[in-house]
Amino acid sequence: MSTPKPNPSRERHWVCAQRLRERRLALGLTQREVVARLQQRGNLTTNRALSAMENGRGLDLGLLPELAHSLCCTVTYLLGLTADPHAWQPEGTTHRVEPAQDPVWHAAGILGPELPAGFAAPGRVRRRNGSAGSANGSLSEHMA
Repeated sequence: MSTPKPNPSRERHWVCAQRLRERRLALGLTQREVVARLQQRGNLTTNRALSAMENGRGLDLGLLPELAHSLCCTVTYLLGLTADPHAWQPEGTTHRVEPAQDPVWHAAGILGPELPAGFAAPGRVRRRNGSAGSANGSLSEHMA
């Protein structure tokens, strides 16, 4: 009988759930207090949802930045990439990651340097050139 191979993504999932609970308890916060902090940042969640996340069920990756802020730590810490709650740099990296000269939100973003046809970058509005019934129907982008 062979031993199953460890699944790094599954292990990280459990580490994140454990770190959520450990950090909350280290700060002396109740689940209700963390939920209140999340709600102050505009994230509607419940004690039940937070409890599920702390138990490895329903972990909402979209909430990680807000959870990290509410728990006074970094996403890097919650993901188990560092033992220091305030460190952004993962442990074991040998080089320093420098911030990009041109932030992603000024470029095309995660879709790459060029936008695929039919997509508009955030903050841009697509409008037709000329009148509403123009013959060519070409689109142009204007900053909103």
